[in-house]
Amino acid sequence: MKERTSILYKLADDKAEIDQIHQLNYETFVEEIPQHERNNTRILVDRFHEQNTYVIAKLAGEVIGMITVRGERPFSLDQKLSNLDEYLPAHAVPCEIRLLSIKKRHRGGSVFYGLCEKLVSYCLEQGFNMALISGTTRQTRLYKHIGFKPFGPLVGTKEAPYQPMYLTVESFEKSTLAFQRLMKREKGTLDHCFLPGPVSISDKVKEAFERPAISHRSEKLLGIFQDVRQELCNLTNASFVEIAVGTGTLANEMVAAQLSTLKGKGLILSNGEFGDRLIQQANKWQLDFETLQKPWNMPITAEEVKERLETNDEIDWLWSVHCETSTGFLFPLEELKIHCKRNQVRLCLDACSSLGILSIDLQGVYLAASVSGKGVGSYPGLALVFHEEQLEPNGYIPSYLDLGLYQSKNGVPFTHSSNGLLALHAALKQLQPASRELAARIFRVLTDEGMDVIWGENYSPGILTICLPDLISSNKFGEMLRQQGVHISYQSSYLLNRNWIQVALMGEQPVDKVMKAIDLLISLYHSAKEKEGSFQ
Repeated sequence: MKERTSILYKLADDKAEIDQIHQLNYETFVEEIPQHERNNTRILVDRFHEQNTYVIAKLAGEVIGMITVRGERPFSLDQKLSNLDEYLPAHAVPCEIRLLSIKKRHRGGSVFYGLCEKLVSYCLEQGFNMALISGTTRQTRLYKHIGFKPFGPLVGTKEAPYQPMYLTVESFEKSTLAFQRLMKREKGTLDHCFLPGPVSISDKVKEAFERPAISHRSEKLLGIFQDVRQELCNLTNASFVEIAVGTGTLANEMVAAQLSTLKGKGLILSNGEFGDRLIQQANKWQLDFETLQKPWNMPITAEEVKERLETNDEIDWLWSVHCETSTGFLFPLEELKIHCKRNQVRLCLDACSSLGILSIDLQGVYLAASVSGKGVGSYPGLALVFHEEQLEPNGYIPSYLDLGLYQSKNGVPFTHSSNGLLALHAALKQLQPASRELAARIFRVLTDEGMDVIWGENYSPGILTICLPDLISSNKFGEMLRQQGVHISYQSSYLLNRNWIQVALMGEQPVDKVMKAIDLLISLYHSAKEKEGSFQ
């Protein structure tokens, strides 16, 4: 026990440690196990050195043990077994573990287990769910005790034979009691947010938000305010933007208020919850409009919009969500802009779930609503309305909704939130658009596991919708995930009514944490199916 507490287990990160690693590599795999030719330097640099991550044990500055991990293919086993993947379970995300070496005087104690603890922690953080080794036949019993399973023929040479083996998270969990405690500890630290809001907030944005409040009339805040407006316009290619304290609903109310000043008729597109909400808001404002409305998730094509505009010259404005949050469906913005321009129709958008997630060009868009949270990666609480034209105050619009009044007062006609503005300012400097590659990877993994997922080419990379089978309650499933540290979208009435859950890739989404959370979601899904209704 004394030895264990005095040994440091870490990732190698300096030259002195690397030099000792090369020496230990030579002692083990040249002098002890005749795997390589001897040389005068007594140094052996591994052929994958540049790609290796070394986990080491240090005692009084000396490297007394090491093990390496590498996630980049081809593995060394790929060169020994041409059909390696045929031996591996489906959906494996493997890494290769190599070069286990402990100095002889420290063998038989706790060093091996200490290295493994550090190694497992690192592999879990990186999102691997399987480890591959070429285990020396001298230690096959030890490897099996840890949970490794042998596969395929022996590799190596007659003098130095090795058994290919793999270790899954599940088999590792069932091994020794010490490792079970480690796995539980690792799982307990999982805390990941798949919500469309509030989203995961970066440290810099948190720091900005927590600064002392500043008067909304101070020169300092007004300067920051104008910087934020300019950055938002640069980001979207918009002419103007107004910022109010409020939500996306408020931003759309401001759009509706401005539309109420127009004389022409409108057209509203809807194939989901948030398109329907635009219709509700337009009705409350008593706007004159017609709809192009379809069942949820049924595409509304640009060609259909073109035909409606060309056959009805009374239409003066068109209002649509850009990304329908309830399903992730993306309306074809560039084509809508073309058809609206040709027919002299003002295009208005709800871009709450697309700003910051996608690259959007608002040039040619009359009005567009958005928010400070969601894909922008800041806290909710600021409503954004982009507009194409210079606007004047309007006596018929309630003051708080009057975009012209905001513009005439340099954007600050009323009390503003300096904390919200400072956080938004910080978030705009480190935007993290959603990755279509990551969304596609999650889609493949979930569908391979038998899940019904709404996603594809015409969908946002920021939202994947999972349609659960009737035997699994979305409410209880979401709550079970929450209790284990994974926060998904499931509590909105429109999701509960359809037994849907959503994975939103908004805000900070490190790939390793994302895939670890997805693995947990999959595990819980299969557990729920096996119990046939215990999640009802």
